[in-house]
Amino acid sequence: MATLTESILRGELKSTKKVPHEKSQIHYPFWFGGSAASMAACITHPLDLVKVRLQILQTPASKSMLRMFPCILTCEGPRGLYSGFTAALMRQMTYSTARFGVYEDLKHRCTPHPTPSNPTPKLSILEMTLLSSASGFIGGVVGNPADVLIVRMQSDGGKPAELRYNYRNAIDGLIRMVRKEGYSSLFRGVGPNASRACLMNASQLVSYDIFKALYMKHFRLEDNFVTYLAASVSAGLVATTVCSPVDVIKTRVMSAKNVPLMGILRRTARVEGWMWMFRGWIPSFIRLGPQTVCTMLFFEQHKNVYRQWKGIDKGVEI
Repeated sequence: MATLTESILRGELKSTKKVPHEKSQIHYPFWFGGSAASMAACITHPLDLVKVRLQILQTPASKSMLRMFPCILTCEGPRGLYSGFTAALMRQMTYSTARFGVYEDLKHRCTPHPTPSNPTPKLSILEMTLLSSASGFIGGVVGNPADVLIVRMQSDGGKPAELRYNYRNAIDGLIRMVRKEGYSSLFRGVGPNASRACLMNASQLVSYDIFKALYMKHFRLEDNFVTYLAASVSAGLVATTVCSPVDVIKTRVMSAKNVPLMGILRRTARVEGWMWMFRGWIPSFIRLGPQTVCTMLFFEQHKNVYRQWKGIDKGVEI
């Protein structure tokens, strides 16, 4: 009887102990990235608004970020800093869900299974770049309608009354766009937008993974907020520089009314010179840095909670 009791107790203790999972066994839910990015948008939306205004408007207030903030507060009030917020949430729920979800799924499918000789297999930088580029392109196409909406809603406050779109929210904007301009308007600027999303995903997610591993290995940082902060700021710097030219083109194409892409490029280069490619770079970095930090922090917390819920050791490398 004593032996039987000891066996049962050992079995119960064994069942409550967290069992390490192999990397190939962990497959996170598809929506984690969209959820994390939506949470980040609640914090960083005003910075995104200022970036769009700086890229589009040609007024004295558009010369610097420090002038644009008080200008918006004076003319539109505190609520003006969240113009287009419903479209921003729609964008994150489509664009970010797709780019994060597809990237994580492709990494899960393409990473080799662990072997005795290679217990923690990893993808090469080139492989991660190709996977992230493909997933970013898909996300850019999926999220393009929301991107058009957010650019139009954010730029409205700086335009004359007769040139404003005056969308009440994202759903109202979608309905009115389709009614007045047809379904093709939902994919206006999809080329620059998908290209920008492709570059963003490759430069942001891959560089984040690289910087995170670099800081943990060479600076002996732990897998915590400090590491996320350092890696995401570094990744934001890379992503901002790589994406700035395409981001400016995307913003101006989406805010224009039936103006060809080449016409916009010729006029912009003639009026502003070639430095137009980095117009709004500082506010873009100021926005993208916190946005990357918040997104990756929320994303990591999603994964931590999921591992705890599934009884997977926190120390298992994903």
